[in-house]
Amino acid sequence: MNNIAESELIINERGGAYHLNIRPEEISHNIILVGDPDRVGEVSRHFDSIDGEFRHREFVTHCGYVGKKRLSVVSTGIGTDNIDIVLNELDALVNIDFDTRLPKAVHTQLQIIRIGTSGSLQKEIPVDSLLASTFGLGIDNLLNFYIHQDTDEEIGILDAFSTHMNLGSGFSKPYISSGSRRLLSHFNHFHQGITVTCPGFYAPQGRVLRAALSQPGMFDAITNFRSGDHRISNFEMETAGIYGLSKVLGHEALSLNAILANRITGEFTRDAKALIERLITESLEIIEKI
Repeated sequence: MNNIAESELIINERGGAYHLNIRPEEISHNIILVGDPDRVGEVSRHFDSIDGEFRHREFVTHCGYVGKKRLSVVSTGIGTDNIDIVLNELDALVNIDFDTRLPKAVHTQLQIIRIGTSGSLQKEIPVDSLLASTFGLGIDNLLNFYIHQDTDEEIGILDAFSTHMNLGSGFSKPYISSGSRRLLSHFNHFHQGITVTCPGFYAPQGRVLRAALSQPGMFDAITNFRSGDHRISNFEMETAGIYGLSKVLGHEALSLNAILANRITGEFTRDAKALIERLITESLEIIEKI
């Protein structure tokens, strides 16, 4: 096996992964992902101790302990393009030898939990509630650049979605990946459903300001989709990429969402900070015990 070229795996001057600026010995195997770089500190202030802080561009990482469990909270920024960077570099940190540039003989599985925000697509999932994503359904195209294998259940949901949506030729081929059933079992008190991951915040999520939509019926079609017991619960911009790349790379992943808005009722939370804080504290209490 040839070693990985310097142009493919870029290691910075301190021996860290190029974008994350973290060395292999500095990262935990238990990862919390957040979008907003400022939210890293909002999570890590609940740690009992912090033993590392790293920053490069929008990628901020704090490492430390909650009880006896070591965690790393990492900001991704917005969108699956950034998820592609973060997931690949996190995997490289634990599964590639940075000295030899060769994949390690023994695979290390990361536990990855996203703590993020989202908008509900169902009236009965209200503003200020918490949601765990059963599947990430991507209409953003990221996973189509990777070889991946779908389960029979995933194929069934995806086929039903594609038929239901009747998407035009201007749309990318959708993809779907499930979250970790083991991790999901610890959050049964959260609302659950399929999360649709979009390549943008406005038109890709059916919002109209001054630019007209090319597919004006897409929003209603997504909210009305059903496949057996499965329904689409919310829109956001990262989950499907996290689930898809985690599956490709052999990691466990779960996406947790604070519901800031309800797109059906038109409501928005009156206190986003308090809602996100509740998601952080409830999640950390559970993550410490997993």
